[in-house]
Amino acid sequence: MARPESERRGASVLPSLAVIALVLAVAIVWAVAGSDGGVVIADLPAFAWAGVIAFAIQWLVFVPSFLKQTEHYFDLTGSVTFIMLALFGLRVGDDDRSLLLACLVAVWAGRLGSFLFVRVRESGGDRRFDRIKPDFWQFLMTWTLQGLWVFVTLGPALAAMTSTHRPPLGAAAAAGVVIWVVGFVVEVTADAQKRRFRKDPANAGRFVTGGLWDWSQHPNYFGEIVLWCGITLVSLPALQGWQHLTLAAPLFVFVLLTRISGIRMLDAQANRRWGADEAYQAYRRRTSRLVPRPPRTI
Repeated sequence: MARPESERRGASVLPSLAVIALVLAVAIVWAVAGSDGGVVIADLPAFAWAGVIAFAIQWLVFVPSFLKQTEHYFDLTGSVTFIMLALFGLRVGDDDRSLLLACLVAVWAGRLGSFLFVRVRESGGDRRFDRIKPDFWQFLMTWTLQGLWVFVTLGPALAAMTSTHRPPLGAAAAAGVVIWVVGFVVEVTADAQKRRFRKDPANAGRFVTGGLWDWSQHPNYFGEIVLWCGITLVSLPALQGWQHLTLAAPLFVFVLLTRISGIRMLDAQANRRWGADEAYQAYRRRTSRLVPRPPRTI
């Protein structure tokens, strides 16, 4: 006999609390490493303050989101948090590198946040949250994970902006900007192509193809990984001591998008929907999973 809903929700409390505790532990370690050699504000390193701000914003927006049972502001909150932390870092750094990093982050976050917000409003919701949002602890865990995503992903830029080491911009910054531009263009182009595909009534119920999607099954995620590599390279010359551990941020983005959420979840959804479709299976065989390249001949 199926367990009552209250029992199922109760069973999720301990795992959710364990994940939240683990996330906060990772955030503390990240804060300690990123704070090495950094500016201190009111007896707390500025880098650590950024972590506090990241989680505080998520928890503040979580409250009305849970009460209204909506996920409409989840992605938008993440993007706004990126921008607010970039502005905080710029306020602390106040140098050319900080200004450059803040601009790169703000352009990316502003574009992605508005894109995702419009998408979820047009679709009426995000199916990923259907089973999560009625459960207080699971929903809180999801918002807490977003806080960690922002804090860790932005780690190199925050460390550079809050560092007391302020070298002038040089070749690394120039190369990082070029890499960021490539990643940004790929991500924006892929999102635009997918949006155009889905708006065409003739494509209803079909999987996306054409353009970059013929070269990669997930070109938007490839672009995102690349642009964060660019931001990390811009940040590198200003890092010192344990701050160099924040260079692991692009690897975190890669693992998150390919192994935890992102690709793993989308592939599972696609297989449930089109797994028996021979055309879809042929598409998967000929198309790179992540890194864009010409389709295989099959």
